[in-house]
Amino acid sequence: MPITEVTSDPIALTMTMVGEYPVPIERLWEAYCDPRQLERFWGPPTWPATFTRHDMVEGGRSEYYMTGPDGTRSAGYWRLEEVEPGKRFSVVDGFADGDGNENTDLPSMRMTFTFEPTDSGSRFVSVTTFPDADSMQQLADMGMVEGATAAMSQLDDLLADLSAFASGQAVSTDLLSDTKVRVSRVIRGTVDLVWNAHHDPELMQQWLLGPDGWTMPVCEVGREVGEAYRYEWESADGADRFGFEGEVLDSMPPNRSVTTERMIGTDGPQTVNEMTLTPVAGGTLLAIVITYPTRELRDQILATGMTDGMEVSYQRLESLLPAAVG
Repeated sequence: MPITEVTSDPIALTMTMVGEYPVPIERLWEAYCDPRQLERFWGPPTWPATFTRHDMVEGGRSEYYMTGPDGTRSAGYWRLEEVEPGKRFSVVDGFADGDGNENTDLPSMRMTFTFEPTDSGSRFVSVTTFPDADSMQQLADMGMVEGATAAMSQLDDLLADLSAFASGQAVSTDLLSDTKVRVSRVIRGTVDLVWNAHHDPELMQQWLLGPDGWTMPVCEVGREVGEAYRYEWESADGADRFGFEGEVLDSMPPNRSVTTERMIGTDGPQTVNEMTLTPVAGGTLLAIVITYPTRELRDQILATGMTDGMEVSYQRLESLLPAAVG
């Protein structure tokens, strides 16, 4: 286990953890940026974590829960205060209730992670600062030190897996809850280019087409909070046509966008789509968390082959991005 040091300082109200790994610093940093990877080591083995939101930018927010052996859930959040890509980030880490709201009955803490190269790879140093001695003791009594050590021991195997999260992989789908799904893919292009590709109507009409044989005659984009959007697709022979519309709920260019989505011409329920773009090795990690009103609708939509169509579209997008650079 490459955790080389775990120390507590009751005077400074800190807990410090040091780990060294035989991988480049970029690989270690990426493990914290990608929610699919972070989930594999943030919670202890018996309390694995699930991240339903992860904005690795200053002013961003992450939300997660850990599930115990009996199904009990313990929720938490990060409030991202500082992010220096590849070098350092700091968060306020606290407890949350079942709806993701901050639970002020339990103490929050400030955590700072620093990354640095070594002769054999890379090292991280995490320093957790507690608000007071009582809070430090309360969290220690809850098993924080043992839990953190057990959780971080899982990072070895994750870092050794060099291919599972690399660029060139097809769309992956993770079921986060009965109503939430995360769709992820690394797109070969910068964050700015991928963001623009989702907000430039002319470019969208070239790649956001799903399987071959469809066109996108209507592409009305919403960019600001409160603005509406409308997308319509038509089969090449003109026989079939469908579309979606919705509203922008939140926008943090070029990293995060939240929209509603409902099928045009129906009274069906709408979804909420949260898109996050994060720079990683090989391009941009695109993650879309879709919240459905029911589990049944979630399963029904996934069964249509939705992600297969998304993969075809993203392949098209990658073929267009080099031209967009010029």
